[in-house]
Amino acid sequence: MNHEFSIDGLFDFLNAGVSAFHSTTAAAAILEENGYQNCPESAAWQLAPGGKYYTTRNGSAIMAWRMPKGPLTGWHAAASHSDSPTWRVKKLDCAEDKVFAKAETEGYGGMIMPSWLDRPLSVAGRVLVETESGIESRLVHPDRAVACIPNLCIHFNRDLNNGMKYNPQVDLQPIFGAAGGSLRAVLAREAGVKPEEIVDADIVLCTREKAERLGLNGEYFMSGRIDDLECAYTTLWGFLQGRGEEEGRGDVWVMFDNEEVGSSSRQGACGTLFADVLSRVEESLGVTKEQSIRARTNTLLLSADNGHATHPNHPEKSDPANPIVMGGGVLLKTNASQKYTTSGFTGAAFSAICKKAGVPVQTCANRADVPGGSTLGNLLGHQILMPMVDIGLGQLAMHSAMETASCADAEYMAKAVAAYYNTPIFQPKDGEWKLGL
Repeated sequence: MNHEFSIDGLFDFLNAGVSAFHSTTAAAAILEENGYQNCPESAAWQLAPGGKYYTTRNGSAIMAWRMPKGPLTGWHAAASHSDSPTWRVKKLDCAEDKVFAKAETEGYGGMIMPSWLDRPLSVAGRVLVETESGIESRLVHPDRAVACIPNLCIHFNRDLNNGMKYNPQVDLQPIFGAAGGSLRAVLAREAGVKPEEIVDADIVLCTREKAERLGLNGEYFMSGRIDDLECAYTTLWGFLQGRGEEEGRGDVWVMFDNEEVGSSSRQGACGTLFADVLSRVEESLGVTKEQSIRARTNTLLLSADNGHATHPNHPEKSDPANPIVMGGGVLLKTNASQKYTTSGFTGAAFSAICKKAGVPVQTCANRADVPGGSTLGNLLGHQILMPMVDIGLGQLAMHSAMETASCADAEYMAKAVAAYYNTPIFQPKDGEWKLGL
């Protein structure tokens, strides 16, 4: 990957990531361009010192790693997620309607529902196709508008602008054209098969707008799926800048699925992907249990997921002591209830790395009377006991169909993560870091 971070590269990744399957495919392509070898989980792995590898799970989560060149002493690791709130198509065969072609959907994740109304939509995901040798997965994404979710006109709902309680089963079902149309047939053409050869599918709605700069000086950008593909791409970019100067340190980058619905799937942070890969790597190195524990202690894992910038129209929603400014740098996310993994210990280490790299850091904490959300770090901690820190970037309109963020912040994150992957980290005793700054 280019050693100079480019916002256009981020835009390409955002535009490609129309579903978790497409995000994973886009990340795999970047890794392969940089010499990483695919290791299917079902295959036997032949891992070489200093080798570069990746594996996928469910086609929607991906983990890449660089093998240490000498006896294992520790890890660098960064984690993000591939999924975003959207609408999942329940089945391809359109519901019965005398006027419109319809296919019922259900909400995935905690979205801002009205942001999906009255905009051109496409669909994306995978279809499972019957072949002579079994079932094959094929990505699909018609590059055109195939659906919309029409609003009820103001004349039929005079109180609409006074607030609307949306019922997703009634108010937010899409139309796919006139009666007689077939979503199955459209996706079959995309997949190059006959409609009857599609056995099943994992399909979601996606926005048609491309990522683009915003602002009088182009300082911001708008896109769908900024949460969390911005962190996924910038941490991947930083990972690929790692020089591997520590003989005994391995480097890891992982993008999980299903964070927006609790991470409790096989391909989510609560699954065993991270633990399984590390176990196989350690076994290939002949690592003992004691060596494994020591190496996992000499680690600082970055859990990267975006946070909320202080809203220009509603600053009262944010902690007045910790305003988050777009363009103000990387967020260090804290929560007293441990919904974020940052402690004074891990936060100090990451802040020191950022300071050395010239990257500003902002403390991110909710108002004391506003309960915060969580992310994948504390859930990943159920599987992997490594010191962790939760980081992110400030954005507006999180979980809207279209979100807004800062171009400068994306570059800050990429620069910070690159510095992290090139900083020796060692914990000589509990509560102390030795950082090769």
